[in-house]
Amino acid sequence: MAETSDMEVKTLEKTHNEVEVDTEMENPSSSDSESESESESDDDVEDLRVEALEKELAENPSSYETHVQYIKSLRRLGHIEKLREARESMNALFPLTPAMWQEWVKDEASLSTGPETSVVIEKLFERGLHEYLSVSLWCDCITYVQENDPSVHEYSPAGILKMRNLFERALTAAGLHVVEGNKIWEAYRKFEQAFIHTIDDSDREGKEKQVNRIRGIFHRQLSLPLADLRSTLFAYKAWEVEQGTAPEVDPGELDGVPSNVVSAYQKAIEMYNARVHHEEKICKQDASDMEKLQHYMTYLKFEQSCGDPARIQILYERAITEFPLSSDIWLDYTRFLDHTLKVPSVARDVYSRAIRNCSWIGELWSRYLLSLERGHASKNELSAVFEQSLQCTFSSIEEYLDLYLTRIDGLRRRISLTGPADDALDYALIRDTFQHAADYLSQYLKAEGGLLHNLHLHAYWARLELKFANDPVAARGVWESLLKTSSSMIEAWKGYIGMEIEMGHIHEARSIYRRCYSKRFNGTGSEDICHSWLRFEREYGTLGDFDHALRKVTPRLEELKLFISQQQATHLAAPATQKERAPAKNLSQKRGSSARLTDEQNPPKRQKGVFQKDSTQKSGTKKDRLNEVKANKPENSDEQQVNDSGAGKTKLYSDECTVFISNLGLEANEGHLRDFFSDIGGVTDIRILKDKFTRKSRGLAYVDFSDSTQLGAAVLKNRQTLLGKKLSIARSDPKRSQKKVSFGASTAPDHGAGHEEPIAASKESTGPHKSSSVSKRREDRVQLKGKNTFAVPRNLVRPLGWSKNEQTSEEDEKPKSNDEFRDMLLKSNKVDK
Repeated sequence: MAETSDMEVKTLEKTHNEVEVDTEMENPSSSDSESESESESDDDVEDLRVEALEKELAENPSSYETHVQYIKSLRRLGHIEKLREARESMNALFPLTPAMWQEWVKDEASLSTGPETSVVIEKLFERGLHEYLSVSLWCDCITYVQENDPSVHEYSPAGILKMRNLFERALTAAGLHVVEGNKIWEAYRKFEQAFIHTIDDSDREGKEKQVNRIRGIFHRQLSLPLADLRSTLFAYKAWEVEQGTAPEVDPGELDGVPSNVVSAYQKAIEMYNARVHHEEKICKQDASDMEKLQHYMTYLKFEQSCGDPARIQILYERAITEFPLSSDIWLDYTRFLDHTLKVPSVARDVYSRAIRNCSWIGELWSRYLLSLERGHASKNELSAVFEQSLQCTFSSIEEYLDLYLTRIDGLRRRISLTGPADDALDYALIRDTFQHAADYLSQYLKAEGGLLHNLHLHAYWARLELKFANDPVAARGVWESLLKTSSSMIEAWKGYIGMEIEMGHIHEARSIYRRCYSKRFNGTGSEDICHSWLRFEREYGTLGDFDHALRKVTPRLEELKLFISQQQATHLAAPATQKERAPAKNLSQKRGSSARLTDEQNPPKRQKGVFQKDSTQKSGTKKDRLNEVKANKPENSDEQQVNDSGAGKTKLYSDECTVFISNLGLEANEGHLRDFFSDIGGVTDIRILKDKFTRKSRGLAYVDFSDSTQLGAAVLKNRQTLLGKKLSIARSDPKRSQKKVSFGASTAPDHGAGHEEPIAASKESTGPHKSSSVSKRREDRVQLKGKNTFAVPRNLVRPLGWSKNEQTSEEDEKPKSNDEFRDMLLKSNKVDK
């Protein structure tokens, strides 16, 4: 209450002074009443603002700007206790800027005086000096201690020792600051010069010792590249004259200065000149933040090339003071401390500040754990930092996974150092961390992009169960839990089998082979697992075991081989069919010339889209002739023509090694498709069909492969999921589009399994003739039904290896057997030939 009254008194004094000035006006009483009413109105508004800010902080306590505004409002109202609580609450979440610390110290120092207050103020200074580098805050702290500490003010031995320690700390932290460091050096010299006057003249030894101390401070300062170094030199020469060790008049700047000081001074001047243009750039007022940040990075590279760790560190401190939320600077700074400076205590301090400024950077937390481990931190401190990191929000799941693995790595190394028999750390902590990671990241690890991370995590877990817990049952449980979510990954099965073989459990490994040899894997995985089982039985099994495995895998291998050969036969038949139809194509081209004559005589029968003109306008403009050529161009051809935007030419695609994809997510791009086929490889081109008006994806795409083997593997990925949608994948077949044209079906070439490329213009066309032409084409379309399944859309024919689990709501008919499917393929090839 006393402190609050003091603040109110100061406020009243200020108001009183304002009133005294107003008394010179004609109506002082009227002015006083108006001033009081305005003050009361402002206070009411400010109170309402404080209530609103308190409510906002209760809902969102991590809002930095709200904390700042709340503190400003409380300071204007003079609510001291609330102001202290608000500052403490904000500092618990965020570091405060040097200006905010100076304001806090000023407010507390103005409330009361005395030894107890000095202790509180000095602690506030210490907290502020720890968070950011500020020469101004260091100078304020030095001045406050000199003025308010009685032992320092009286130059007692304890006070002198306290001040010297404070000055040396300030010089270590900011004495190398090129622009402002000289302020601390000058304050140090003035303190020592004032102290020499308190020494009795009879104490010659004490005076001589103090003179040497002051001279040493001058020499240290003159050897550093600081601003106003020439002024420091003149001050030094003048001081030496006072001591009677130098002549009063010197013709030269460096005359009368010891040679070692001259050499150090000249080197310091050269160093300053090499840095002055960097200082000018980072201190430029009109530069943008991005430009200034880039100047800092350039300056840091220069200092790193010079190789002085102390100068590099202080420049990093200046950079993070200016850009505390730049994660790049914090990452570079901590990397420098870890690999160059290598002082664990310094690194620990910087990391603790880094995570307060950029708590959302997972890499900083992971490296913080490693830094604590290098500094031999206690297990309680490591556990506390890890638990604190899990409360943060990172931008990617990979950052969480890396954090978990970093923690597990550290626990593993600690056990390896202490030994299994030592109870310093129980393996149960590692197991709990693995389980927590699997549960916390389960949704991501089950997704397509997290399968490899899931495999890595569980393989590591199973290995440590064997190494430290010596528990094969627990290790098998880890692999089994992985297979529940990732049974389509051949790597998971191989890892499980490899663990059993490594332990010498041949029977268990054989039982895993029997479980997985008939499963469908991506690419050539099914064939690989069959051959792997045979190699396993050759190396570990009996002849009976080998014969049993051979009987199991042979039908499966023949089935896979037949399917691939059918795909290759279909691929090889395509060029021959195109050659046989070449004369017919020429004939159709000849007939096309007579057809064009007929079209000129009978304009109403012209094809849709043909440019129409009167017989009196045969010599139309160049644009009209180009439109007519485009309109007469055939809609279907054996080759796709796609504009090459890079060269401005037309690129031809022959469909020899191409698959057509439908049911593609509209958000999918080429990168998604390339990743989808990454296990196969050989992708040479990807073309996603887009609407010609909106330029948005139509959910259709062509993918070219380098050879037929990869083409067959790509077709096997039919009905697999990409971005939440099951893709329909089949070999591109231009012959079917030609057959549809001969039957009168007016659609784009069908390159997919039962999917026709939609015509964008059919939905967006305008004009009197277009709707009727579309309806006429629909009436002319021939419906093919019967036993000839080659004419049935391929999405109604089940692929090899189809199971009931893959049946969708759109496919309700009974699936064909593998034998029936092969017979249909053979019939299809005969009919095509």
